Amino acid sequence: MKKFARVLLMLTCVFVLTACSSTEISSEFQQSKESSAKSRADQVVQLMAALVSTDNVDEMLANYSNVELGDLFASTYAQYYGDGSFTCDGKAVNGALTSFRTGIDTMGSITDFGESTSVVDDDTIVIMIPVTGENKNASVELIFTNDIYLKMTSCTLNLDETKGELMTKAALNTLLGMGTVFLVLILISIIISGFGVIPKLQASLGPKKAEPVPEPAAPAPAAPVVEEEEELSDDLELVAVIAAAIASYEGTSVEGFQVRSIKRANTNKWRKK
Repeated sequence: MKKFARVLLMLTCVFVLTACSSTEISSEFQQSKESSAKSRADQVVQLMAALVSTDNVDEMLANYSNVELGDLFASTYAQYYGDGSFTCDGKAVNGALTSFRTGIDTMGSITDFGESTSVVDDDTIVIMIPVTGENKNASVELIFTNDIYLKMTSCTLNLDETKGELMTKAALNTLLGMGTVFLVLILISIIISGFGVIPKLQASLGPKKAEPVPEPAAPAPAAPVVEEEEELSDDLELVAVIAAAIASYEGTSVEGFQVRSIKRANTNKWRKK
């Protein structure tokens, strides 16, 4: 049992020593990569500033693709610093030339390069280098892959901004955002108010409806014809004749009835008989 415990303790010590040794080796290798990245970053920034000062940036950006820019910058770097192992991404070179050209136009020529600092993670090594300009200061951010190649994947010149400039920019952004919101609200209110005008425009531009034709007025009822009764007092002979004819027709005497009025018949009854 004691022998087993001694063997287990010995194996544990060997494992701990091996782990400590690998950690130290890994730490030294990481530090060497970080130091190499800082050195290359300083050289890249100085070379970028020199290229921009020659006023050939516009021609390079117009005549070369990103791949060609990467190869051209790597060969120029090897020619200046004698390091043929330097590699870079063409997009990183394009972005670096563009940002350096715009930044130097504002800050003036670069007069001093500060001490670089680094931030390391599993995949990248980020190097920050402060630079001093004639009119304004800035900082350059470079990103390298965290491997043995240390390929540069990004390089950007960022101008330093004072608190007043930051406050001014924040105020402008706020005004722009609020102004956009109010403009949209005003536009929406105008569109909504225009909905009431659309039916009127359609009515005025569309075909006009035919006006209804008034119905003819009903004819006035005819006035009733009033038949005037004939006065019999002036025609006694006619009355006597008619009375005699009626009595003869009825087979009675004249004394049995009295004729008071005579009216014209509307039918042809007497003619038919």
